[in-house]
Amino acid sequence: MDVAFDWGLFALFMGASLAAGLTGWMFKPGDWYEGLVKPDWRPKNWMFPVAWTTIYVLSSLAATRIAVQPGNAFAMGFWAVQIALNTLWTPTFFGARRMGLSVMVMAALCAAVLGMLWTFWPLDGLAFLLILPYAIWLALAAPLNWRVWRDNRGAGAGA
Repeated sequence: MDVAFDWGLFALFMGASLAAGLTGWMFKPGDWYEGLVKPDWRPKNWMFPVAWTTIYVLSSLAATRIAVQPGNAFAMGFWAVQIALNTLWTPTFFGARRMGLSVMVMAALCAAVLGMLWTFWPLDGLAFLLILPYAIWLALAAPLNWRVWRDNRGAGAGA
C-alpha cells in the first residue's frame, strides 16, 4: 500500500526518540564508566551517538510507514515497548549504576526489536529493512552490556 509520507507522524516518533536519546545527555557515562573494565572489541566512544542517532531516525521512518498500515496494532505495540525500554536503559545503567538490571532491560529491548522485525515484515518490507540496523547494533550492544556487568561485579549500585 503506497500512501503519502506523514510528516506529522514522523515528528511524533522522532519526538519519542529524542526523549529516549536525551537520557544519554542526562546520564552521561563519566568517570565511573571510564573506570570499568571493558572488552577490547567495544566500539569507540564516538560511535555510540552516531549509531543511536541513525537508529532513532530509521526507526522513526519505519514506524511512520507502519502506523498507516491496516493491522498494525502489534507492530506499533512493539515500537512503543522498544522506545520505553530504550529510554529506561540509560538511566538504569549510567544513572542508577544497576548493571545487572540493565542486562535485563537490554534483553527485553532485544525481544521488543525482534518483535518489531517480526510484525513489520508482513506490513511493509522497507520498514523491516529500516529496523535491521537497530537489530544489528543490539547484537553488539547486548553482549557488551552483559560483558561489562560480568567483568565489573560490585562496581555499581546493586551490580
